Amino acid sequence: MIHANALAKDSPIPPRSRGTIQAVPPEDMRQFTHSSVCKVFKVMLNREAVPAESPDSPVSGADADRTGTRDRIVGTIGFSGTVTGTVYLHLDLPFARSCTCELLGMSESELADMGDEALNDAIAEVTNMVAGGFKNHLCDCGFPCLLTLPSILRGTRFHIAPISSTTRYISHFRCGGDAIAVEIFIGNGEDAQPRRP
Repeated sequence: MIHANALAKDSPIPPRSRGTIQAVPPEDMRQFTHSSVCKVFKVMLNREAVPAESPDSPVSGADADRTGTRDRIVGTIGFSGTVTGTVYLHLDLPFARSCTCELLGMSESELADMGDEALNDAIAEVTNMVAGGFKNHLCDCGFPCLLTLPSILRGTRFHIAPISSTTRYISHFRCGGDAIAVEIFIGNGEDAQPRRP
């Protein structure tokens, strides 16, 4: 297993002390996500993920979430500490299979022989690395937190709704002809005042 910290040592944002996570500018939150996604997909999957301005992705708004017809796999992982939240990595199923083959060094037919477990494990690991990079950026800003174990959602028509005390951030990416979406729901955790790094 690749440790998520190994991919996110170079935070582009200098450490600073904030009172609440809502005080971190949305542009910084997007930059944390972009840095982590682009690095993981380049280093681990040999793919260039490019931030997308106009979403054409597995998740492009609440209505699309409920009515879309594409098969999706969503890696999910929580984090808790001075901030709490959840990271969701959305991929269309064919793209997820392609990424899994690259990560595990196998063909599509070999992956099919291994069944859903190999696919689920691979996407859970990619989610762990993406979330780990994001979490490291939060820690660098004075919001220490720890990751939970990843899990997998699969389906076609579903919508992930935040609770009222969280803020939703969504970032879209293109990876060749495929799309990636990362949703992050985040709120203050055990302590409203960040610890200094």
